[in-house]
Amino acid sequence: MKFNDNRRSALKTICAVAAASTGASLVGCAQTPSNSVAWSAGTEPARVKMPPNATDCHHHIYDHSHPWASEATLKPGNATVADYRRLQMRVGTTRNVIIQPSSYGVDNRLLLAAIAEFEGRARGIAVVNTSVTQQELIELHKGGVRGIRFNLAPPGTTTLDMVKPLARRIAPMGWHIQVNAPAVYLLNARDTWGDLPCPVVFDHLAHIPEPDAIHHPAFSMVTELLLSKKAYVKLTGFYNDTKVGPPTYSDSVVVAAAYAQAAPDRVLWGSDWPHPTEQPHNQIPDDALLTNLITTVVPNSSRRDQMLVDNPRKLYQF
Repeated sequence: MKFNDNRRSALKTICAVAAASTGASLVGCAQTPSNSVAWSAGTEPARVKMPPNATDCHHHIYDHSHPWASEATLKPGNATVADYRRLQMRVGTTRNVIIQPSSYGVDNRLLLAAIAEFEGRARGIAVVNTSVTQQELIELHKGGVRGIRFNLAPPGTTTLDMVKPLARRIAPMGWHIQVNAPAVYLLNARDTWGDLPCPVVFDHLAHIPEPDAIHHPAFSMVTELLLSKKAYVKLTGFYNDTKVGPPTYSDSVVVAAAYAQAAPDRVLWGSDWPHPTEQPHNQIPDDALLTNLITTVVPNSSRRDQMLVDNPRKLYQF
C-alpha cells in the first residue's frame, strides 16, 4: 500500500529520532518506504534490459543478529536477503553471487544461510584461512560456495602468504581465488597471481588509480593475466577510484570498457550492494544509474550477454 504524506512524514521523523539517539547513519531506513531499495539512491528502475539469468557477481548480505569478527573495522547497516530481492527487481538480475564481507571474518554461517534462501539461484565466495579443514571446504561447496576471497591491504583475517597454499587446496574443487587490494599491492605480488593452479578474480577494476588508469602498470598486468586466461576482473565499484564521480563515472567507465574490449570472456559485472565503503560517508550511489552504464561499457548486446550470463555460469558453476 502506498504511504500517504502523514505516514511518510511520521516514518521520516522516527528515523531521524533513531539516528539522533544512536549516532548511526540510517540512509536505508529513510529510503525503505515507496519504491526505493535500502542502501540505494533513487527510485527509478534500470533502463538496460537484462537477459535471462543475468548475474550480479558481487554483493553482500549483512545481518546484525550475527556477530562481527573481532578484527572487523567496517560495520555496515543491515542489508538482508529481502532487501536484496528488491534490488533485483529494480535492476533486472535473476542470479547472484554473495561475497563474504571482511566484517564477519571466517564465520561463513550467514553467507551459507543467505545462499540457501535463493534456492539454487545464488552462489557464494567465502573467507577461510589455512586452518580450514577439508570437511569444512566440502560443506561450503555443498552450500553453494565456489571461491575464497582475500582482503589483503591492510592484512587482517587473510594474508598474501595464505594464497598459494589455499589455492592448491581449492583448485580440484573448481573454485577460484578472489582478491581485493590496492593496485600497487597487486602489482608487487604479480608473481603470485601468475603462478596459481586456479583463476584469480580481481575486485573493483583492480583498483587502478586515476587519472590515466589505463597507462598504469597494474592495468597492464591485469590485462595480461586476462588474456592468458589466468584471471577475471569485476567491473564493479565505479565509485571507488573515480575522480569524476556520478553521474558518468567516465574515468572508471574507460577502465571497465578497456578490460571488456581486451578480454570479453574474462569480465564480470556486479552491483557491490549495499555499498559498504560508501555508507560511512553517506554517499550511497544510484544502482539504476550504475546498471545503465553497462551499455556504455559494453555497447554490443551479445558481448553484454556474455558478461552477464555466460562468464558467470562458467566461473560460478551455475
